[in-house]
Amino acid sequence: MSERLRAELARVAGTFGGDVAFTLERPRDLAHGDLATNLAMQLARRERTNPRAMAERVVAALDLSSARLASVEIAGPGFINFRLAAETLTEDLQRILTEGARYGRSQSGQGRRVNVEFVSANPTGPLHVGHGRGAALGDGIAALLEWTGHTVTREFYVNDAGAQISRLAASLWTRIQQAVGRTAEIPEGGYHGDYLKEAAAELLTREGASFADLDIATGVARCRTAVLVLQRAEQDTTLADFGVHFDVVSSEQWTYDHGDVDAAITRLRIAGLTFEDGGALWLRTSSFGDDRDRVLRKSDGTYTYLAPDIAYHLDKFARGFDHAIDVWGADHHGYIPRMQAALTALGLPAGWLDVALVQLVRVVRGGEEVKMSKRSGDFVTLRDLYEETGVDAARYWFLMRRGDSHLVFDIELAKSRTDENPVYYVQMAHARMSGIFRNAGRAAEDVTGTIALSVLAVEDVDLLKKLTQFPEIVARAAIESEPHRVTTYLDELARMSHGWYHACRVLGEPPEIEHSRLLLARATRQVFANALTVLGISAPDRM
Repeated sequence: MSERLRAELARVAGTFGGDVAFTLERPRDLAHGDLATNLAMQLARRERTNPRAMAERVVAALDLSSARLASVEIAGPGFINFRLAAETLTEDLQRILTEGARYGRSQSGQGRRVNVEFVSANPTGPLHVGHGRGAALGDGIAALLEWTGHTVTREFYVNDAGAQISRLAASLWTRIQQAVGRTAEIPEGGYHGDYLKEAAAELLTREGASFADLDIATGVARCRTAVLVLQRAEQDTTLADFGVHFDVVSSEQWTYDHGDVDAAITRLRIAGLTFEDGGALWLRTSSFGDDRDRVLRKSDGTYTYLAPDIAYHLDKFARGFDHAIDVWGADHHGYIPRMQAALTALGLPAGWLDVALVQLVRVVRGGEEVKMSKRSGDFVTLRDLYEETGVDAARYWFLMRRGDSHLVFDIELAKSRTDENPVYYVQMAHARMSGIFRNAGRAAEDVTGTIALSVLAVEDVDLLKKLTQFPEIVARAAIESEPHRVTTYLDELARMSHGWYHACRVLGEPPEIEHSRLLLARATRQVFANALTVLGISAPDRM
């Protein structure tokens, strides 16, 4: 409902000398109106005049009929508050019913191609709850972009090169030896979880006991190939059961094997962006916004993570993506400026790469931290978590806060069927709306017509106004890469709809009131379903 008013404000701003940045948002206190703008204050700042006097000039220039407004008020130092006309709200409700499952979608992205890369875990063990939070965040960002008309590719980048993979292969070889009764020790820095015992048993079953008699170099090499296949298959299965699927899986090793890393280094050298010092090859990232220069190739001839990462992102750009969003752990915060500096130095557009950070998750049960899983060795696995709480609860809890804020995941609360459990509270609100139609003996889709706001209470109107915010919530969440804006909205809508359910009787009221409230219940049920769908969470009709 704000699009029409925003356009009218932009028109008025043009009459005062051109474009000016202004906000149009909903006041925190509904007593101040439905929408408020700082346009007059922005114009006054530019023209160095009194803000309230400017607000009066803006109001006088507004075409209230085109903006469908009931009233306009000037408040404080120059804010302009608006109350929407009843016909606007009536049209908005009809739009919800007409668009149905499409309500909240837009084409603002205009098909712009966006790559969202997330999880990208080392294939060295089961996925932990931190990976789960990154999976929920990345999938939520991708869904929001799709809802706003972007063409999205979900991508997983496998870190299958380097020392950690060598240690993984050596650790599996040790488990192979132990499985046939020989004494062997996990190498220093190796992996101790029971999942490698499982892998060893599976490999011996497939290859036969003689596999353990191979010479060490051959055995470790074959373990490397086998364990990568096993671990990647487990990651895919775990994520698929969590409701996360990828369009593309890329490999770090591939960038080495196909010469992409060498090609990237050559490109950097030709551009004069590298220099040698102390036997190492350095990148001049300090010239492009980083706080210091960074090593690309160490003095021992091995590359740092920066080299293949640059090659990988150059490949993304070459694939024609207009924008890239990576989801990284918060411990990689310092890595952002060097990566962006390197890409800028190579001529990629400023802002082409954005990074969403994910903080670690602290899992608690009964107030005590859950510190480890026997299978993983030293952490709680994602599968352990969602098999206990359910996928819906896990996804919702992971998305309740900003990704870069710390999260305490209370297992017992996430499993509870009480109003204190956020996901249960939201899903119950959807189920309650569905229950109204069961009690009425009618399908929600069969209730059509026009709402009569004049016969309804203030609680009805406030709920309708809340429903009309959903498209704006989706649009802003997509722009900011912040799915938690949707969970916050769902929580607010649930509180309001539960209150409405208790305060406003639907069935048994005079026909005009009953019909109008059935329309409102249908619209509320639809918005709950759409918002939960964005997050990859089910909308049950019964709880």
